Amino acid sequence: QVQLVESGGGLVQPGGSLRLSCEASGSIISRYAMGWYRQAPGKQRELVATITSDSSRNYADSVKGRFTISRDNAKNTVYLQMNSLKPEDTAVYYCKASRGYSTYWGQGTQVDVSS
Repeated sequence: QVQLVESGGGLVQPGGSLRLSCEASGSIISRYAMGWYRQAPGKQRELVATITSDSSRNYADSVKGRFTISRDNAKNTVYLQMNSLKPEDTAVYYCKASRGYSTYWGQGTQVDVSS
């Protein structure tokens, strides 16, 4: 069983930056594929970025060049560095851990991009 807790969300102006953290407990995540997803009001949850156990990364086209996913296995934590934020990045951001048939989600952290 893996518990995931996201943090780092908040209100930021367009063009600003935030770093989200996802701290895992209950299991060591080094062998898990990790990902960040987001859900805006009235929309389906969508993939933002993923990182495999060997640190291969994948990004949604909408965030390429602006967001960076990384992992620190020693801290059991995954990060999402978000730069050049846009109003359309406003959403609840969720962390996901998956391995084999097991998938775990965090409770989400709100990101608001507004002037």
